[in-house]
Amino acid sequence: MPDSYRRPKFKCTGCGKCCTGNPRTRYIELTTGEAETIRRTLNIGRSWFYRRYLVMLDGQARGIRIGENKRCVFLDKKKACRIYHTRPQQCRSYPFWPEILSSRSAWKNESRRCEGIGLGNLIAKKYRQNL
Repeated sequence: MPDSYRRPKFKCTGCGKCCTGNPRTRYIELTTGEAETIRRTLNIGRSWFYRRYLVMLDGQARGIRIGENKRCVFLDKKKACRIYHTRPQQCRSYPFWPEILSSRSAWKNESRRCEGIGLGNLIAKKYRQNL
């Protein structure tokens, strides 16, 4: 195997696997501002948006609901994100999450799930501090 950890590359293939959770995943983090941007993009009422698409976490914080099928509620049947241009930072930053970049084995494990790891351009040095 090439040393994809020392010289990590990534290119999204649009497979949708990062939009599906595991049994422990309950929500996707988002800020109030991100929620409002998504709601406006969808052009739906606040009350309906919050009830249908978000989960309450701790009083005021909310997250995007993961459905019973363990998929983000905004992932359509063709594995396309319905809010791609307004998706939250958690989605935008994948797979550059600290827990994935924390070690060679974490990066390798994630590459089994994400077919885009090892493709495309080198990850910028600012993301490789812990590699």
